[in-house]
Amino acid sequence: MLLPPASQGSRTRMTTIEEGLPSRDLFPERVYTLPELRYPDRLNVARELLDRNADGGRAGRPAVFAGEQVLTYGELQKKVNRLGNGLRALGLDRGSRVLLRMPNVPEFVITWLACQKLGIITVGTMPMLRSRELAYIVNDAETTAAVVWGGIREELEKAQREAPTLKRLIVAGEPKPGDVGWQDLLDGQPERLAVEETGANDVAMIAYTSGSTGVPKGCVHFHNDILASADSYARYVLTPSEEDRFGGHPTLAFTFGTGGLMVFPFRFGAATVLMGPFQPETMLETIRRYRLSVCFCAPTSYKLMLRVPEMERRYDLRSLRLSVSAAEPLPAATYEEWVKRAGSELLDGIGSTEMFHIFISSLASQVRPGATGVPVPGYDCRVVDEAGREVPTGTAGLVAIKGPTGCRYWRKPERQAEYVRFGGWNITGDVYIKDPDGYFTYQCRSDDMIVSGGYKIPGPEVERVLDEHPAVAESAVVASPDETRGYVVKAYVVLKPGRAASEALAAELQGHVKRELAPYKYPRRIEFVERLPRTETGKIRRVDLRRQEAERARGRGP
Repeated sequence: MLLPPASQGSRTRMTTIEEGLPSRDLFPERVYTLPELRYPDRLNVARELLDRNADGGRAGRPAVFAGEQVLTYGELQKKVNRLGNGLRALGLDRGSRVLLRMPNVPEFVITWLACQKLGIITVGTMPMLRSRELAYIVNDAETTAAVVWGGIREELEKAQREAPTLKRLIVAGEPKPGDVGWQDLLDGQPERLAVEETGANDVAMIAYTSGSTGVPKGCVHFHNDILASADSYARYVLTPSEEDRFGGHPTLAFTFGTGGLMVFPFRFGAATVLMGPFQPETMLETIRRYRLSVCFCAPTSYKLMLRVPEMERRYDLRSLRLSVSAAEPLPAATYEEWVKRAGSELLDGIGSTEMFHIFISSLASQVRPGATGVPVPGYDCRVVDEAGREVPTGTAGLVAIKGPTGCRYWRKPERQAEYVRFGGWNITGDVYIKDPDGYFTYQCRSDDMIVSGGYKIPGPEVERVLDEHPAVAESAVVASPDETRGYVVKAYVVLKPGRAASEALAAELQGHVKRELAPYKYPRRIEFVERLPRTETGKIRRVDLRRQEAERARGRGP
């Protein structure tokens, strides 16, 4: 990832919230069509997710499972209150910006809720980020303190040298002598803490995109945004109850994980199950051991679990009632095999960090394999052309969204104007087709459209066909510069175990695509690779592959 220089230069004054937000004329239009979305002016997400459970008859019910540890809502509330008092004693309070750098552990949940209860703005960062990336986020968000897991502190300490606003590290898990220890902040603190009376439209968090299309962008979410996602998508699509157990591998720092593993279960008095880094067998064992009923994973994760020998015999998956897939389109073949072998419904969905979570989703018992689904209740989704005009059914165009959440980029007015257009619509850059029944089918990112010899070719369409070949584990298709055609289709292909790369196999794959699609769409260039570059959230970094092709083309030139 190529980032601007991390240094803040001569900036000496902190950016205020109003300065960091886009101008009001660039705000998305938020619509509230569901009765559950009519929130009071004073709203605090921690009160709604934690205190209403702990004080409302669920104090003894489990909230968090992590290894052998189980925290009830009552125990979780006490820890959150004690940490909140400790943070306040340290000088952190309403309006402070605090960076979180932790794996999926109870300390992350406790810290996030304590910050929200105090009105502190959280800035989650993914554990695999390196110092340059962290310094960029620290300087952009101007966080003054960070809560970091001891085992992954080194990169943040390196970043601190280039991030003058970051004055204090609070170390959880494995503090060293002289550290401000996370547990030390709890020790001796009262178990009661009044909720800060934040406004529904006060900033609760700044979530940074994974950078799959370039530089990470900070996405601002208010208290009512976070709850609105739970009261639309989770309530109407997942239909949760307090008996559910949510789990999966998305990092809590990414909104897919923030929602799926924390906000959604807590909104309905259910429990979350936290686990370490994804491994297929680990995920399957977590489902079996903790009796997960709702599972959040990326499509690649489902593919990998399906490759585990005798998966359904070795692991009892009968507790699952819903599995959720996002981050990349879900192939129809993966859907069909998972439903057949795991015995539970698998719901595809598209969301974005900008929108907080999923806004188009499949619905249980109404899935059309290969289609993403229909608009989530509370959201209006349309397919439009480059001028914002709705296109005819069956015509490819940009997906445009209005709903109770929307994009507000932090300190990026030029990018805000690209995302929010046509009178308050959110334009994600995803190209879709809407069929006569209202189902949306993904075509590609607008920047994944390959123009070759005058033909427009959606890269993901070629990928889907390549992935159907029995030799292919996964593929990524990008434009490769060509002197004659401008660009040609280039496929990066990862083979399944036991299959060897060869010119004959490349020709076989080209013939396979020619038989399934219009011949002009076939990949004229194929490169076999061991793995595809990915963000920590599982998205293929096609921007890296495009950059690589451009650099190679320059090298071939005069």
